[in-house]
Amino acid sequence: MTSLIAACALFFLIHALISGTGLRPVIVGAIGEKPYRGLFSLVSLGSVVWMAMSYNRLAETGSAYLWNFGRAGHGIAMLLVFAALLFVVIGVATRNPTAMQQEGLLARDDPATGIVRVTRHPFLVGVVLWAAAHVLANGDLHSLIFFGTFLLVALIGMPNIDGKRARRDPEGWASFAAKTSRTPFLAIAQGRNVLKPGEIGWWRSLAGIAVYAVILTLHGWIFGVPVI
Repeated sequence: MTSLIAACALFFLIHALISGTGLRPVIVGAIGEKPYRGLFSLVSLGSVVWMAMSYNRLAETGSAYLWNFGRAGHGIAMLLVFAALLFVVIGVATRNPTAMQQEGLLARDDPATGIVRVTRHPFLVGVVLWAAAHVLANGDLHSLIFFGTFLLVALIGMPNIDGKRARRDPEGWASFAAKTSRTPFLAIAQGRNVLKPGEIGWWRSLAGIAVYAVILTLHGWIFGVPVI
């Protein structure tokens, strides 16, 4: 358990204390943008591998169960993962000012299109739903720590990204933020935007459904735990 906690702490701290804070520009100023991104990606990947290895070891021995919602919890988790993968796949396939190296889109007349009308952070919303689903379905302590870390990092990532974009282009960001929301459908419910399903694209939605079907089928083979 100590190894898992240490790995999760590393992953959380590099995102909470470096990426999106005042420490990032200091490091970038010292070593440059590209070396920073390379180093950050390397440390992030290393911490995720460490997390996964520690989690897998604990999965063999088990840890204390905190809750068990049975089939109801399992069913809700499957629905959450379905929604999560739609957000992730559609989000990755959509140009978005909050995505890496796409800040220039803020200069467009209307950068809030497609899934961005629903949320300006579709990928991170997907991660939150995915992590919450696994916390709900598993109910043990090591799963709470492992998946809960991803959930927290995704949640803090949204305001961190917003802050970085606002500092780089205050005027462009103010206009974009006025039409969008972090919480899915909030800007639409408040009348600041309108839902246009046609902009999302049927092929993006179909790709998300296909990814879900593949993971549903191969989950047991890939991760050792069958979903069905």
